[in-house]
Amino acid sequence: MQELEERIQSEGTVKEGNVLKVDAFLNHQCDVRLFDRMGAAWAEHFAGKKIDKILTIEASGIGIACVAAQHFGNVPVVFAKKAQSINLDGDQYVTSVYSFTKQKEFPVIVSKKYLDAGEHVLLIDDFLANGKALHGLIGLCREAGASVTGIGIAVEKGFQGGGDALRAEGYDIDSLAIVDAMDPATGEITFRH
Repeated sequence: MQELEERIQSEGTVKEGNVLKVDAFLNHQCDVRLFDRMGAAWAEHFAGKKIDKILTIEASGIGIACVAAQHFGNVPVVFAKKAQSINLDGDQYVTSVYSFTKQKEFPVIVSKKYLDAGEHVLLIDDFLANGKALHGLIGLCREAGASVTGIGIAVEKGFQGGGDALRAEGYDIDSLAIVDAMDPATGEITFRH
């Protein structure tokens, strides 16, 4: 998606440790018009596929998933919570994932009443690095008896291999911008085309 790549080039910051900071428009301050165009791009990619629900992970994926849902017939959006709370009651699907950004492992939890057997689920997230978060969501879907129809990613860090591994497993991934290389010294970002 040309527009997203241009925004990453103009407003993104490359930090040490393979960190790409895009909080000016994607995951702190949200550009809702951009999210809308991202949703339209995913709707075009996944056209003709049955999607009953969108699943993401808190917190950065929520806004993107909610705006994108409008392009999929306003299907429900469920987000996996990263911590147990008093609001989470009843039976739950629980797994744990390692966060590249936070450099720690955390639980991901979805109430069993919001993920059903036989549902066709689209996973959406802001970033794909090593694929740990997505594997966690895939595991929750598998446990529920739901199938993953596809995966929509805003920014994939292609050089970290998570997306290529998931594609090799047979998942249909539509990453709107794939970063093949980035240099914290120069700020240079190279995209895969």
